[in-house]
Amino acid sequence: MPTGTTRSRFLTVKWTPAAVAPALGAPALGALALRALLCTFVPLAAPAWADGPGSFAPLVKRVQPAVVSIRVTQTVAVQDPFANMPPEFQQLFRQHFRARKEQKQGAGSGFIIDPSGVIVTNNHVIEHADQISVAMADGTELTARVIGADELTDVAVIKVDAPAPLPFVPWGDSRTLEVGDWVVAAGNPFGLGGSIVAGIVSARGRDIGAGPFDDFIQIDAPINPGNSGGPVFNTEGRVVGMDTAIASPTGASVGIGFAIPSEIISRVVGDLREKGRVERGWLGAGLQEVQDPDGRGLLGIGIASVERSSPAARGGLKPGDIVTAINGAAADSRRGFIKAIALTPPGGTVRLTLQRQGREMDLNVTVGRRPGGQG
Repeated sequence: MPTGTTRSRFLTVKWTPAAVAPALGAPALGALALRALLCTFVPLAAPAWADGPGSFAPLVKRVQPAVVSIRVTQTVAVQDPFANMPPEFQQLFRQHFRARKEQKQGAGSGFIIDPSGVIVTNNHVIEHADQISVAMADGTELTARVIGADELTDVAVIKVDAPAPLPFVPWGDSRTLEVGDWVVAAGNPFGLGGSIVAGIVSARGRDIGAGPFDDFIQIDAPINPGNSGGPVFNTEGRVVGMDTAIASPTGASVGIGFAIPSEIISRVVGDLREKGRVERGWLGAGLQEVQDPDGRGLLGIGIASVERSSPAARGGLKPGDIVTAINGAAADSRRGFIKAIALTPPGGTVRLTLQRQGREMDLNVTVGRRPGGQG
């Protein structure tokens, strides 16, 4: 008899009757063949994740009406056409030509969070814009105005005046996301409004060097230019992030996109709607991570310098101090330390546990208001 192979969905069985027949005999050979046939018709059960979600269509139908495309117009000065001429010719020609300006256009995405027409997007989408136009999912176009913007987190709030209440989407809790969870992103890639993509959470807490509060969610859903400001939904249809950047050697999606967590966005949006700005706590100290010389990990956050008359100076911090805890929570990274201070309202107090010249002590420091433009 020839050598045989039986394949099932997850199992391949090979047998060689000529080799086993002399030792097992005909009955045993028949039993072996029967077991091989059973493998053909009774495949192993597929794991629960094998087929993925059935469809995102019900979710998309709920959320897509609240996703908008944003077009911005910006007036910029035209590059000097005489810059490369000899100085004597530059002066001659500039007497007859006035400086010219032209309009540049850009595109991005956003999502409605309030039926009155409040829209969230990226700051870099609307920054320096002279005009902002918002296209709804049904094709309606409305003019928008800026309510407030925060450069440090790249979050902006704009508003349109609509004749009737608009569809909106609710916030989700980005802190519950886990690596491997499904997410859906919506937006206006390359100006193709109303696009939906899906993927999974690839990583949490990414620092990509965009700012002092980097804490991005990395997703593998295809994010492209024009998706900036678009929402990222969990499988319940709640906003858990906002697309803001990609890592790519080509400028297009290679499966590495970054979203701002809703935990950060919702807090910034609340401040912008209430005050038009974000007020953050500030100490005025240079920070560095201090490693244990014996290689046992991070000792704490070292105070490298203290600005004169700063909250840190008034609170008693000194260069050389090593902060090991903030309000009882371990100081386990420079970024986490900055975030904890920034989230403390100006005028509030933080309890810093620190080591100074081998002694442990606590200091209560009153946090100041972060100066404009400080990172």
